[in-house]
Amino acid sequence: MEYISVKQFAEKFNISERTARNYCANGKIDGAYLVGKSWNIPAGTTLPGRAKRVKKTPLLTALQDQQASKMRGGIYHRVQIDLTYNSNHIEGSRLTHDQTRYIFETNTIGITEESIKIDDIIETANHFRCIDFILSQANTRLTEGFIKQLHSILKSNTTDADKSWFAVGDYKRLPNEVGGMETTAPADVHTSMKNLLLEYNSIKNLTLEDIIDFHQQFESIHPFQDGNGRIGRLIMFKECLAAGIVPFIITDELKMYYYRGLREWPRIKGYLLDTCLTAQDNFKALLNYFQIKW
Repeated sequence: MEYISVKQFAEKFNISERTARNYCANGKIDGAYLVGKSWNIPAGTTLPGRAKRVKKTPLLTALQDQQASKMRGGIYHRVQIDLTYNSNHIEGSRLTHDQTRYIFETNTIGITEESIKIDDIIETANHFRCIDFILSQANTRLTEGFIKQLHSILKSNTTDADKSWFAVGDYKRLPNEVGGMETTAPADVHTSMKNLLLEYNSIKNLTLEDIIDFHQQFESIHPFQDGNGRIGRLIMFKECLAAGIVPFIITDELKMYYYRGLREWPRIKGYLLDTCLTAQDNFKALLNYFQIKW
Protein backbone atom coordinates (compact mmCIF):
# COMPACT_ATOMS: atom_id res chain seq x y z
CA MET A 1 0.00 0.00 0.00
CA GLU A 2 1.22 3.48 -0.83
CA TYR A 3 1.19 6.23 1.79
CA ILE A 4 1.30 10.00 1.65
CA SER A 5 2.31 12.62 4.22
CA VAL A 6 0.05 14.94 6.16
CA LYS A 7 1.26 17.81 3.96
CA GLN A 8 0.37 15.93 0.77
CA PHE A 9 -3.03 14.96 2.15
CA ALA A 10 -3.75 18.56 3.20
CA GLU A 11 -2.76 19.91 -0.23
CA LYS A 12 -4.84 17.28 -1.99
CA PHE A 13 -8.05 18.33 -0.20
CA ASN A 14 -7.24 22.00 0.36
CA ILE A 15 -7.30 21.79 4.15
CA SER A 16 -4.76 22.84 6.77
CA GLU A 17 -2.09 20.43 7.93
CA ARG A 18 -3.36 20.89 11.47
CA THR A 19 -6.82 19.68 10.40
CA ALA A 20 -5.27 16.68 8.66
CA ARG A 21 -3.25 15.77 11.77
CA ASN A 22 -6.39 16.07 13.89
CA TYR A 23 -8.21 13.69 11.56
CA CYS A 24 -5.42 11.16 12.09
CA ALA A 25 -5.19 11.64 15.85
CA ASN A 26 -8.96 11.28 16.29
CA GLY A 27 -9.13 8.06 14.29
CA LYS A 28 -11.07 9.57 11.39
CA ILE A 29 -8.64 8.26 8.77
CA ASP A 30 -8.58 4.47 8.69
CA GLY A 31 -5.14 2.98 8.24
CA ALA A 32 -3.19 6.12 9.21
CA TYR A 33 -0.29 5.40 11.54
CA LEU A 34 2.51 7.25 13.29
CA VAL A 35 6.19 6.87 12.48
CA GLY A 36 7.95 8.90 15.13
CA LYS A 37 6.04 12.18 15.08
CA SER A 38 4.83 11.95 11.47
CA TRP A 39 1.60 10.42 10.20
CA ASN A 40 1.50 8.09 7.20
CA ILE A 41 -1.84 8.19 5.41
CA PRO A 42 -3.06 5.60 2.84
CA ALA A 43 -2.79 7.23 -0.60
CA GLY A 44 -6.36 6.38 -1.62
CA THR A 45 -7.97 7.86 1.49
CA THR A 46 -10.83 10.29 0.93
CA LEU A 47 -11.75 13.24 3.13
CA PRO A 48 -13.58 12.01 6.26
CA GLY A 49 -17.30 12.68 6.30
CA ARG A 50 -18.53 15.36 8.62
CA ALA A 51 -20.29 14.43 11.84
CA LYS A 52 -23.93 13.43 11.44
CA ARG A 53 -26.04 16.46 12.23
CA VAL A 54 -29.33 15.54 13.83
CA LYS A 55 -31.62 17.51 16.01
CA LYS A 56 -30.68 16.79 19.60
CA THR A 57 -33.42 14.93 21.43
CA PRO A 58 -34.53 15.96 24.92
CA LEU A 59 -32.77 12.85 26.24
CA LEU A 60 -29.40 13.61 24.64
CA THR A 61 -29.67 17.23 25.75
CA ALA A 62 -30.41 16.17 29.33
CA LEU A 63 -27.59 13.61 29.39
CA GLN A 64 -25.00 16.05 28.05
CA ASP A 65 -26.16 18.94 30.24
CA GLN A 66 -26.15 16.81 33.39
CA GLN A 67 -22.77 15.36 32.44
CA ALA A 68 -21.32 18.86 32.09
CA SER A 69 -22.82 20.10 35.35
CA LYS A 70 -21.99 16.88 37.23
CA MET A 71 -25.59 16.71 38.38
CA ARG A 72 -26.52 13.91 40.77
CA GLY A 73 -29.81 12.05 40.91
CA GLY A 74 -30.92 12.66 37.33
CA ILE A 75 -31.08 10.59 34.17
CA TYR A 76 -27.32 10.88 33.54
CA HIS A 77 -26.58 9.57 37.04
CA ARG A 78 -29.02 6.69 36.54
CA VAL A 79 -27.69 5.73 33.11
CA GLN A 80 -24.09 5.70 34.35
CA ILE A 81 -24.94 3.28 37.15
CA ASP A 82 -27.51 1.05 35.41
CA LEU A 83 -25.66 0.69 32.11
CA THR A 84 -22.32 0.08 33.80
CA TYR A 85 -23.65 -2.39 36.37
CA ASN A 86 -25.69 -4.47 33.93
CA SER A 87 -23.16 -4.55 31.10
CA ASN A 88 -20.33 -5.53 33.45
CA HIS A 89 -22.48 -8.04 35.32
CA ILE A 90 -23.41 -9.79 32.08
CA GLU A 91 -19.67 -10.31 31.54
CA GLY A 92 -19.10 -11.79 35.01
CA SER A 93 -18.38 -8.82 37.30
CA ARG A 94 -19.26 -9.60 40.91
CA LEU A 95 -19.82 -6.00 41.96
CA THR A 96 -23.36 -5.32 43.12
CA HIS A 97 -25.55 -2.51 41.89
CA ASP A 98 -25.01 -0.67 45.17
CA GLN A 99 -21.23 -1.09 44.93
CA THR A 100 -21.32 0.23 41.36
CA ARG A 101 -23.33 3.23 42.49
CA TYR A 102 -20.92 3.82 45.39
CA ILE A 103 -17.91 3.85 43.04
CA PHE A 104 -19.62 6.34 40.74
CA GLU A 105 -20.76 8.63 43.54
CA THR A 106 -17.65 8.58 45.73
CA ASN A 107 -14.86 7.28 43.46
CA THR A 108 -14.08 4.79 46.24
CA ILE A 109 -15.10 1.22 47.06
CA GLY A 110 -16.85 0.46 50.34
CA ILE A 111 -15.51 -2.15 52.75
CA THR A 112 -16.96 -5.58 52.03
CA GLU A 113 -16.60 -9.01 53.56
CA GLU A 114 -16.29 -10.63 50.13
CA SER A 115 -13.16 -10.41 48.02
CA ILE A 116 -13.48 -8.23 44.93
CA LYS A 117 -11.33 -8.47 41.83
CA ILE A 118 -9.31 -5.33 41.19
CA ASP A 119 -10.22 -5.52 37.49
CA ASP A 120 -13.93 -5.37 38.36
CA ILE A 121 -13.32 -2.07 40.14
CA ILE A 122 -11.04 -0.64 37.44
CA GLU A 123 -13.34 -1.65 34.59
CA THR A 124 -16.31 -0.16 36.43
CA ALA A 125 -14.53 3.19 36.71
CA ASN A 126 -13.39 2.87 33.09
CA HIS A 127 -16.94 2.13 31.93
CA PHE A 128 -18.11 5.40 33.48
CA ARG A 129 -15.47 7.14 31.34
CA CYS A 130 -16.67 5.22 28.27
CA ILE A 131 -20.20 6.55 28.77
CA ASP A 132 -18.86 10.09 29.07
CA PHE A 133 -16.92 9.50 25.85
CA ILE A 134 -19.91 8.28 23.85
CA LEU A 135 -22.00 11.20 25.10
CA SER A 136 -19.33 13.67 24.00
CA GLN A 137 -19.16 11.96 20.58
CA ALA A 138 -22.83 11.02 20.23
CA ASN A 139 -23.33 12.54 16.78
CA THR A 140 -20.06 11.47 15.17
CA ARG A 141 -20.04 8.64 12.65
CA LEU A 142 -18.62 5.31 13.70
CA THR A 143 -15.03 4.61 12.65
CA GLU A 144 -12.49 1.96 13.50
CA GLY A 145 -10.50 4.62 15.34
CA PHE A 146 -13.47 5.57 17.52
CA ILE A 147 -14.21 1.95 18.40
CA LYS A 148 -10.57 1.24 19.23
CA GLN A 149 -10.41 4.31 21.44
CA LEU A 150 -13.50 3.12 23.30
CA HIS A 151 -11.78 -0.22 23.92
CA SER A 152 -8.64 1.56 25.10
CA ILE A 153 -10.66 3.49 27.68
CA LEU A 154 -12.43 0.36 28.92
CA LYS A 155 -9.33 -1.81 29.33
CA SER A 156 -6.69 0.73 30.38
CA ASN A 157 -4.81 -0.08 33.62
CA THR A 158 -6.34 -3.56 33.92
CA THR A 159 -4.29 -6.73 34.32
CA ASP A 160 -5.03 -7.45 30.67
CA ALA A 161 -3.13 -4.29 29.75
CA ASP A 162 0.02 -5.84 31.24
CA LYS A 163 -0.15 -8.92 29.00
CA SER A 164 2.16 -8.78 26.00
CA TRP A 165 -0.32 -10.63 23.79
CA PHE A 166 -3.35 -8.54 24.79
CA ALA A 167 -3.78 -5.53 22.52
CA VAL A 168 -5.54 -2.78 24.47
CA GLY A 169 -7.12 -0.37 22.01
CA ASP A 170 -6.33 -2.61 19.04
CA TYR A 171 -7.75 -5.68 17.37
CA LYS A 172 -7.11 -9.16 18.74
CA ARG A 173 -3.88 -11.00 17.97
CA LEU A 174 -5.09 -14.47 18.94
CA PRO A 175 -8.22 -16.35 17.78
CA ASN A 176 -11.13 -16.37 20.21
CA GLU A 177 -14.68 -17.67 20.37
CA VAL A 178 -17.94 -16.58 21.96
CA GLY A 179 -20.48 -19.00 23.38
CA GLY A 180 -18.61 -21.90 21.79
CA MET A 181 -18.94 -20.31 18.35
CA GLU A 182 -16.05 -19.39 16.07
CA THR A 183 -15.34 -15.73 15.37
CA THR A 184 -13.40 -13.87 12.68
CA ALA A 185 -9.69 -14.75 12.47
CA PRO A 186 -7.33 -11.99 13.69
CA ALA A 187 -5.84 -11.49 10.22
CA ASP A 188 -9.31 -10.80 8.79
CA VAL A 189 -10.68 -8.51 11.49
CA HIS A 190 -9.61 -5.19 9.93
CA THR A 191 -11.18 -6.05 6.57
CA SER A 192 -14.37 -7.35 8.21
CA MET A 193 -14.72 -4.26 10.39
CA LYS A 194 -13.98 -1.91 7.51
CA ASN A 195 -16.66 -3.56 5.36
CA LEU A 196 -19.17 -3.62 8.22
CA LEU A 197 -18.67 0.09 8.93
CA LEU A 198 -18.78 0.99 5.23
CA GLU A 199 -22.14 -0.73 4.84
CA TYR A 200 -23.52 0.64 8.11
CA ASN A 201 -22.43 4.24 7.52
CA SER A 202 -24.06 4.18 4.08
CA ILE A 203 -27.53 3.83 5.65
CA LYS A 204 -29.25 7.21 5.44
CA ASN A 205 -32.06 6.75 7.95
CA LEU A 206 -31.05 4.36 10.68
CA THR A 207 -33.69 2.18 12.30
CA LEU A 208 -33.54 0.20 15.52
CA GLU A 209 -33.19 -2.98 13.48
CA ASP A 210 -30.18 -1.51 11.62
CA ILE A 211 -28.44 -0.78 14.93
CA ILE A 212 -29.19 -4.24 16.30
CA ASP A 213 -27.99 -5.84 13.06
CA PHE A 214 -24.69 -3.94 13.33
CA HIS A 215 -24.37 -5.13 16.93
CA GLN A 216 -24.90 -8.77 16.01
CA GLN A 217 -22.34 -8.61 13.21
CA PHE A 218 -19.87 -6.80 15.50
CA GLU A 219 -20.22 -9.51 18.13
CA SER A 220 -19.82 -12.22 15.48
CA ILE A 221 -16.55 -10.64 14.35
CA HIS A 222 -15.51 -10.27 18.02
CA PRO A 223 -12.70 -7.90 17.03
CA PHE A 224 -11.04 -7.51 20.43
CA GLN A 225 -9.41 -10.08 22.67
CA ASP A 226 -11.88 -9.20 25.45
CA GLY A 227 -14.48 -6.53 26.15
CA ASN A 228 -16.45 -7.02 22.92
CA GLY A 229 -19.86 -7.29 24.60
CA ARG A 230 -19.46 -4.09 26.60
CA ILE A 231 -18.06 -2.17 23.63
CA GLY A 232 -20.89 -3.43 21.44
CA ARG A 233 -23.59 -2.40 23.90
CA LEU A 234 -22.02 1.04 24.36
CA ILE A 235 -22.07 1.49 20.59
CA MET A 236 -25.75 0.53 20.45
CA PHE A 237 -26.56 3.11 23.13
CA LYS A 238 -24.59 5.81 21.28
CA GLU A 239 -26.13 5.04 17.91
CA CYS A 240 -29.66 5.12 19.30
CA LEU A 241 -28.93 8.58 20.71
CA ALA A 242 -27.49 9.72 17.36
CA ALA A 243 -30.49 8.43 15.41
CA GLY A 244 -33.09 9.88 17.77
CA ILE A 245 -34.17 6.38 18.84
CA VAL A 246 -34.94 5.63 22.49
CA PRO A 247 -31.90 3.66 23.72
CA PHE A 248 -32.02 0.67 26.01
CA ILE A 249 -30.03 -1.23 28.62
CA ILE A 250 -29.77 -5.02 28.44
CA THR A 251 -30.26 -6.00 32.08
CA ASP A 252 -28.87 -9.10 33.72
CA GLU A 253 -32.42 -10.52 33.79
CA LEU A 254 -32.54 -10.32 29.97
CA LYS A 255 -29.09 -11.87 29.50
CA MET A 256 -30.14 -15.34 28.37
CA TYR A 257 -32.75 -13.95 25.96
CA TYR A 258 -30.12 -11.55 24.65
CA TYR A 259 -27.60 -14.35 24.06
CA ARG A 260 -30.22 -16.48 22.33
CA GLY A 261 -31.17 -13.52 20.15
CA LEU A 262 -27.57 -12.93 19.07
CA ARG A 263 -27.15 -16.59 18.21
CA GLU A 264 -30.42 -16.87 16.27
CA TRP A 265 -30.36 -13.44 14.54
CA PRO A 266 -29.25 -14.74 11.10
CA ARG A 267 -32.28 -17.08 11.05
CA ILE A 268 -34.88 -15.48 13.34
CA LYS A 269 -34.56 -11.76 14.02
CA GLY A 270 -37.58 -11.66 16.31
CA TYR A 271 -35.81 -13.07 19.38
CA LEU A 272 -33.22 -10.33 19.70
CA LEU A 273 -35.55 -7.62 18.44
CA ASP A 274 -38.17 -8.52 21.08
CA THR A 275 -35.52 -8.55 23.82
CA CYS A 276 -34.28 -5.11 22.81
CA LEU A 277 -37.83 -3.76 22.56
CA THR A 278 -38.54 -5.04 26.09
CA ALA A 279 -35.40 -3.27 27.32
CA GLN A 280 -36.48 -0.16 25.41
CA ASP A 281 -39.91 -0.22 27.11
CA ASN A 282 -38.13 -0.32 30.48
CA PHE A 283 -36.05 2.69 29.48
CA LYS A 284 -39.15 4.58 28.33
CA ALA A 285 -40.62 4.07 31.81
CA LEU A 286 -37.43 5.60 33.23
CA LEU A 287 -37.76 8.59 30.90
CA ASN A 288 -41.36 9.05 32.01
CA TYR A 289 -40.20 9.09 35.63
CA PHE A 290 -37.65 11.80 34.89
CA GLN A 291 -40.24 13.65 32.76
CA ILE A 292 -38.11 13.51 29.60
CA LYS A 293 -40.02 13.43 26.32
CA TRP A 294 -39.28 10.60 23.93
